[in-house]
Amino acid sequence: MSTCSVSKGCFVFKPDSKKAKASSAADYFSKGNTDSEDSELRFDTCQLLWKQIKCETEQLQEDLNKKLFDNLITFLRQSHSDFQKKKTKWACRMKSSEIPTAAVVLGVNVMDHDLTFKSLSEVLHDDVTPFVVSLRSKECPGIKQLLQKLMIQLMGCHVDVDSSEEEYSKPSSNRIRCSVASLIDWYRNITKETDTESPCRKRMFSSRHLESPPVVVIFKDLESFTTKVLQDFIFISSHCIQEFPLVLIFGIATSPMIIHKLLPHTVSSSLCIELFQSLSCKEHLTKVIDKLLLTSQFPFKLSEKVLQVLINIFLYHDFSVQNFIKGFQLSLLEHCYSHPLSVLCCELQEARKRTETLSHSQCENIRRLPSFRRFVENQVSNKQTVLLTDDECLKETTQELLQDLHTYHENYFPILCCLHAFTSSLPKYPLGKQIRELYCTCLEKKVWETEEYESAIQLVRMMAKDELVVILEKCVEIITSSPSEHLKIPSEKLKQYLDQFRNLEAEANGGQEEPISSLQELQKKTDLYHLQKTLLEMKESRKLKKLTKFEMLRFEVVDFVDGLVRNYLAPAEMQTLHEVMYFSAANTLREHLNAAPRVALHTALNNPYFYLKHQLGKSPALPTTVNLHDPFKGLSTKNDLPHLIFHSRSKFTVKDFPPGVQEDSVISYVYSRTLS
Repeated sequence: MSTCSVSKGCFVFKPDSKKAKASSAADYFSKGNTDSEDSELRFDTCQLLWKQIKCETEQLQEDLNKKLFDNLITFLRQSHSDFQKKKTKWACRMKSSEIPTAAVVLGVNVMDHDLTFKSLSEVLHDDVTPFVVSLRSKECPGIKQLLQKLMIQLMGCHVDVDSSEEEYSKPSSNRIRCSVASLIDWYRNITKETDTESPCRKRMFSSRHLESPPVVVIFKDLESFTTKVLQDFIFISSHCIQEFPLVLIFGIATSPMIIHKLLPHTVSSSLCIELFQSLSCKEHLTKVIDKLLLTSQFPFKLSEKVLQVLINIFLYHDFSVQNFIKGFQLSLLEHCYSHPLSVLCCELQEARKRTETLSHSQCENIRRLPSFRRFVENQVSNKQTVLLTDDECLKETTQELLQDLHTYHENYFPILCCLHAFTSSLPKYPLGKQIRELYCTCLEKKVWETEEYESAIQLVRMMAKDELVVILEKCVEIITSSPSEHLKIPSEKLKQYLDQFRNLEAEANGGQEEPISSLQELQKKTDLYHLQKTLLEMKESRKLKKLTKFEMLRFEVVDFVDGLVRNYLAPAEMQTLHEVMYFSAANTLREHLNAAPRVALHTALNNPYFYLKHQLGKSPALPTTVNLHDPFKGLSTKNDLPHLIFHSRSKFTVKDFPPGVQEDSVISYVYSRTLS
């Protein structure tokens, strides 16, 4: 729509009477896809997998926070029990004006704190008190704004606007003065209601709430709060703590010592501080990897390079477990979007059903897979011909290969955990201390061919009996809990080794008699010649000494475990049809997650169509010369500038620039003029 008028004015264009159809997520998923076949099915598969993964991660988060939340609830219930019962102990606290304070150390993964505090607020609101306030530093630049946020959340969130009782109706900021006195009056009015059948009280209080519930104020990012704001709020609150049961929760990312750095002694002495420590972000990541990757529950997997990208972002950027999960979600979305055979990345029974309905083009996609081509090359000539020409035979073979891939995962992860149990406590950790390090190594190559593995096996061969018994007990527990039928025999064999080690206890105690007798021979009075002769005889006897039963059994156990590793820990790339379940586009993921401003700026200026997707971005051929002292000279339109400067920049050499003019300065100058 356009107008030919040359005058300035406001022109109204009526919209089309036909309402545009709203685009769904599935439409965006299939739009622009080079291979749109089964795009809806792939989208549904992605949605279903992510729903299951999200449910599992939320449950894991809840389980990890349970201990911390239980301790906080106990602290809150005890902190104001004396306030409710009016005991002498509470009177002593009133005289000292101490405010119960929980210092919760959450770690440097600040991006995950919001989710933790959101869950904490919900738990406290359900089990302890309806009065829970969450404050951020950017919302509270001064004490007035802090009190205002406090009153809005207390008086506005837990009372219905259309309540029939005037005393409980939503207050207006024009009528309620923003002060601590107003808070005290509000708390008295809201808790003096004796009629438990009151509709307003039913809405606010539950049977699990305390009789006089405390007011919990959460400072999400304590380090970012202004010192004066904290001092003023604590100073004011300490003078009315006897009438207003207040509990503070400090969210700390660094160290509890930050409280004493922010607050002087005169203010911090008004706080009765108790320290709470959450699970570290690295341990949290280990739990997430165990749930999402080191299990056969979810068919979708990550290749070594993709997993390494996500771990590096975690370790070197933000320590955020939630960002790691979002990266995992992005990998799943990219895999389902770009890979046409991701329709088979689902449960085994469902994958078999979908295999039967594959089209001819999908069968051709299977034949083009590198892993399937290697599989075909290892078959006899007649079988090769059938697999490459007959779709029905291909579908039957695909079902068998998917079954083999599922069995591979069922065997892989228990043996991986057993190997980690043997190597995680070795000196210098040759195969890594964390299981994610060992997992990346096993994904990348045959782990038994590495020097680190040989070093680890040599150290395991020198383990003491007590250490081996503990590790074997752990391995038996891991393999026994596995659903794989192929691991029943290894499980029984490890149990036999464990029983044999336990039966060696008496023999090991009796084996000390010979060294004791030799020691007694040395303690006898003798001259230097006989002493040297005795030592040489002992040295020769040790060389010719046979291995003890314990040493023979230890070597046998290590060889058995080494055989399990060689049989079950082959890299995933060696498995046929691994491309169906493994996402390996590490560069694509890195482009999405690792910001590269200079590259993005270069792309935007050199090729605006890449981002704008508009025909005007496709400019015709542009001149290849530019005036470095005045880059805008000779331009017909300002829109030609991005193409002009970068097309000509590709022709520049160092000698083309006048003295004192740097290439980067020209680019920054042009970019600033473009923005203006």
